[in-house]
Amino acid sequence: MARLIRTWLAGIMSEHPILVTGATGKSGRRVVGRLRAKGLPVRAAARTGEVVFDWTDQSTWDAALEGVRSVYIVQLDGTNLVRPFVERAVRHGVRRIVLASGRGIDLPGYAKDSGGILEDILDSEAAVRESGVEWTISRPGWFAQNFSEGFFADAIRAGELRLPAGDGAAAFVDAEDIAAVVVAALTEDRHAGQVYELSGPRAVTLTEAVATISEATGREIRYVPLSVEDYVAELVQQGLPPADAESFADVIEPLREGKDEYVSDGVGRALGRPPRTFAEFATSTAAAGGWPT
Repeated sequence: MARLIRTWLAGIMSEHPILVTGATGKSGRRVVGRLRAKGLPVRAAARTGEVVFDWTDQSTWDAALEGVRSVYIVQLDGTNLVRPFVERAVRHGVRRIVLASGRGIDLPGYAKDSGGILEDILDSEAAVRESGVEWTISRPGWFAQNFSEGFFADAIRAGELRLPAGDGAAAFVDAEDIAAVVVAALTEDRHAGQVYELSGPRAVTLTEAVATISEATGREIRYVPLSVEDYVAELVQQGLPPADAESFADVIEPLREGKDEYVSDGVGRALGRPPRTFAEFATSTAAAGGWPT
């Protein structure tokens, strides 16, 4: 009987669009691509996406949720909107939720949190757990794609990465692995109630990371470790307000202190295979012409 119910539920859910919020972001657009490659109906939602969805404009929520049974939630930093969104999603008949959260959020003292973002993320996780529907939480660490399309991309383009990270390392996770885990959780039954902490297979220092990128691209790229004070001063000189510059320095603190060196088992548990290495990420990105020039 249980198998019949699961089969029926899977059939019902596959006939309805899967809502992907943050569909233009690093993980969101990869989730959309993988779902469509499986021939599944997808509602790609973002402020400038195929379906207009704005976290700060609740009048856009209902149209995005109409007829949806599964949803991937990529929350907006600095807001506390996941709980009311989840409540509305459940009223619309959503039966499966996958939440993008963050690695290390339950580690005391993991990072400075002057803006209260950590509290919001923890409340988002609680809202999903308390929703009464199937849920899975994805907790990725530092994205490898920060070097190609995110936080570090401009510095990689310039050939010099200057950060107050010392010789700290992180087990950078490929966004392709993140998307694969999310798609599995959205489309398979065995992931309900799981929290997947996601990382790469080993920690990589920034010196190692830029050397790997240099080899993959054939370009010389350097990592220059800075003091926090010098880093903040450089950002202020570039026009950033001092408070914003200090916030950027705070983001780097866990990397500098090695708090993301540990390897998580989430990719293996969810997918039954090891995560991609940083070298595989660098090589495939170079082959696809994805490095900034």
